[in-house]
Amino acid sequence: MVTNDNGGPKAKAAGKPKPYLLPEFCKACARCIPACPRDCITMSTEINPLTGRTPVVVDWERCNGCGLCLSACPEPYGLTGVMADEIEFELVDPKVLFGDKHTTAPEPVDIPGTRLDMPELEPMILKGTHASAIGAILAGCRHFYGYPITPSTEGAELLARLLPELDGVFVQAVSEVAAVNMIYGCGGAGLRSMTFTSSPGFSLMLEGISYMIGAELPGVFFNVMRGGPGLGNIAPEQADIKLVCRGLGHGNSHAIVLAPSTPQEMLDLTMLAFELSFKYRNPVVLAGDGYLGQVTGRVTLPRQMVKPGLPAWAVHGDAVHRKNFITSIALIEQDLEKHNEHLLDKYARISRAEQRFATYKCDDAELLIVACNTPARMAKGAVRDLRARGIRAGLFRPITLWPFPIDGLLPLLEKARGVLMVEAGPGQLEDELRLAVSHAGVRLPPVSHVRRYGGVLPQQHEIDEAALAMTGHTAPALTGGAS
Repeated sequence: MVTNDNGGPKAKAAGKPKPYLLPEFCKACARCIPACPRDCITMSTEINPLTGRTPVVVDWERCNGCGLCLSACPEPYGLTGVMADEIEFELVDPKVLFGDKHTTAPEPVDIPGTRLDMPELEPMILKGTHASAIGAILAGCRHFYGYPITPSTEGAELLARLLPELDGVFVQAVSEVAAVNMIYGCGGAGLRSMTFTSSPGFSLMLEGISYMIGAELPGVFFNVMRGGPGLGNIAPEQADIKLVCRGLGHGNSHAIVLAPSTPQEMLDLTMLAFELSFKYRNPVVLAGDGYLGQVTGRVTLPRQMVKPGLPAWAVHGDAVHRKNFITSIALIEQDLEKHNEHLLDKYARISRAEQRFATYKCDDAELLIVACNTPARMAKGAVRDLRARGIRAGLFRPITLWPFPIDGLLPLLEKARGVLMVEAGPGQLEDELRLAVSHAGVRLPPVSHVRRYGGVLPQQHEIDEAALAMTGHTAPALTGGAS
């Protein structure tokens, strides 16, 4: 019998035709092995380089062409009766699998957004999550998908009341997993969407966030961090910093992480998050803490709001955008490598352009206190106390946790004789600082820290005492309120 390159029959012999094996379609399920009455089929010991699986092998001399293996094979063309030269197989990326989409519509172009003037209004007293919800509306967000979880739910509740009045969409999904995939679809359509969640819910969204990063889709995720691990409690903690900076799902994934510290910043940074998300075609994460989500504060509304446009790349469901295609899969290794190189280039551009931070009395600071979110407010009060004692302390507050604002920190480290990290967590902010300093090739001065866990916030007197100890003072710190 004449055989082809795979060992199968090249032409139909007299009697029953023998099957043909196409290894690229075999998924190694092994269902054909017990189906063969002559024990002709075994598992291969070699990996197919196109699929990464070990397909079956067939002893064609023993095969009598009974065809039982064809009935057992769940994959079309894994085992088939079609002749080899009648099958054309090539592992093809989904983007080109079905060829060009035919349309007579012109090539899509960006429809830029516009800014609309607003009247000057009196400041408002708003809860942190309410301020963020209003910021989302002013940024042009008309789509919300989420699942309620304390202490973030009030933001979703406010949007549930307001979005229907603005011809918007509010969907309480069946789970966080469902919500993130709705955001994926909305971002793919080129529309602005967001969610409010908290630590356990954010963990469930990571797979979908990784898909969005791979597909380069915008979307805003507000993670109001609470105590963990597990269900933990609903009190404020900062133990998701490692997650949002280094663990956004599988693969080569990063997103800008913004850390507000006041209700005013909850509004302002939410508006910024939408701008950055569409600028870089990437999710943006807002990382607050449970106290900041619930506390009320004075908030001044901006003088302009955003009327969004429509990006040319969107899969918007109309004829103009018919040719567009969005996916996070690249089956050919070299294609995926090229895509990852593109993402790394984007991350590098973000790292250079989007570092944000704030300082307080850092011009001559010998002791640098580093904190973000609510603990930064206690640290600011401690700086005032220490200054009153003649200790030149200053506060460095990262606003972007990723990229960490190392360019703003390095000049301050040249003068600092010590660094005091203040966190409601196990040192994850300190890890980001140390990693950024290490990459910059700079040596840190002595570092100490104030850390609280499980929803307990660092107190101002604890920061005072740690700072006094670092500077060689033993007298108790002055008392003062945080701002």
